[in-house]
Amino acid sequence: MPLTLPPSSSFSFLFPTAKSTHSHRFFSIPHASTTQLAPKPLPVIKTAPVIVIGAGLAGLAAATRLNSDNIPFLLLEASDGVGGRVRTDVVDGFLLDRGFQIFITAYPEAQKLLNYNELNLRKFYSGARIYYDGKFHTVADPLRHFSDSLLSLGNPIGSVLDKLLIALTRVRVLSKSYEEIMSADEVSTIQLLKNIGFSDSMIGRFFRPFFGGIFFDPQLETTSRLFDFVFKCLALGDNTLPAKGIGDIPNQLAAKLPSDSLLLNTKVVSVDSDDSNSPLVTLESGEILKSELGVIMAVEQPAVDKILAGKKQPLLPPPGQRKKPARSTVCLYFSMDQDQVPVQDPVLFLNGSGKGIINNMFFATNVAPSYGPSNKALASVSLIGLYENTADDDLRAEVIKELSGWFGASKVESWWHLRTYRIGFAQPNQSPPTDLMKNPNIGPRLYLCGDYMTSATFDGALVSGRRAVEALLKDRALALV
Repeated sequence: MPLTLPPSSSFSFLFPTAKSTHSHRFFSIPHASTTQLAPKPLPVIKTAPVIVIGAGLAGLAAATRLNSDNIPFLLLEASDGVGGRVRTDVVDGFLLDRGFQIFITAYPEAQKLLNYNELNLRKFYSGARIYYDGKFHTVADPLRHFSDSLLSLGNPIGSVLDKLLIALTRVRVLSKSYEEIMSADEVSTIQLLKNIGFSDSMIGRFFRPFFGGIFFDPQLETTSRLFDFVFKCLALGDNTLPAKGIGDIPNQLAAKLPSDSLLLNTKVVSVDSDDSNSPLVTLESGEILKSELGVIMAVEQPAVDKILAGKKQPLLPPPGQRKKPARSTVCLYFSMDQDQVPVQDPVLFLNGSGKGIINNMFFATNVAPSYGPSNKALASVSLIGLYENTADDDLRAEVIKELSGWFGASKVESWWHLRTYRIGFAQPNQSPPTDLMKNPNIGPRLYLCGDYMTSATFDGALVSGRRAVEALLKDRALALV
């Protein structure tokens, strides 16, 4: 049942002027008059029923759940837009997603929250084209592209037995619920593939670039739980891009929230508690917000540790476990004239050669023509790792050299570089041991959400936001008993 607040909890907002890009809108409360001058006035405390810190997918999912239960909230975002790592920039008429991101339509939580028709999802080819031994070889989903899969039986991307094992793996993951997958015994993905019996050639030429690109983990150290989850989603759904860019997903969620509930350019520097264990949120401006029901922190794990530094134990690994480095990536975008696109298929290209720095690439305008002007095309190229010691110009030159070997120098050398994204925290590291069903509650009226709390996927972030609100509501119900 929706949680109803007493009349004393009602609030209103103050709106910034149109020229201000860093002003905040706060809950207004009456202030008692005083005739005594304080030597050093304390920051004014504003009160909010629930405060959500971070407007990425997890924070937006939490806000969506609060809104559906008619619980007033304030959603604070440090940057100038929603989405966190899931954002799209417009550059010279092109849509540039911040890093390689694909939306799988079978994500179970996403199906509950998103309107797919409004997103106008554009499909990838169900398979991939793999560069190996100087040629491209197709790997196709036999249920969607049967004739292509028959033609690929004799190619060097794995044996016929490997392709049979893929079918058996499909049956195995489809026989399990998502809950069973997330709590199953785990090993690394590479160990799982070897246990199943896949050949070294299939692992090196297909699984490393394909799932390594999804997990930003070419060594495939990621937990087998996440592999099974993604494999099941791929079996049931399509790889897609929203026509307006990957950032349209968080934008859709934000558009359904009350217009005065979201504050951009509002950075949180710390979270404390008062004498009654009510959370106090301090902003970079020095102003303080007090929450009546709880604070949900929906920021990346390193930011949580920083905000809570000195107040609570940071989110360190258990004793005896090493701290896992985050997954990183570099994504480069190139534009070209339409006649310089070597293929017209909406297919993902994988580097199965074991050489070079490119992991995968695709022509975004082949998937969704809206990603570029009508007479132009857009290529997205992804590397795994941050390449901190390589300058942007050198990295771009190396990518152009590699792609010239793939598609021919006469085409590639005319491509125009648009932008390079270096993303230090692309995903949390989810190599075993993992806990994909962490308890969101870390203190009195303090809750966490984010993909590091569940699975490092779009869906995991959405699930974590919902679970954080459910934990808050449960604690509130117990407090009222």
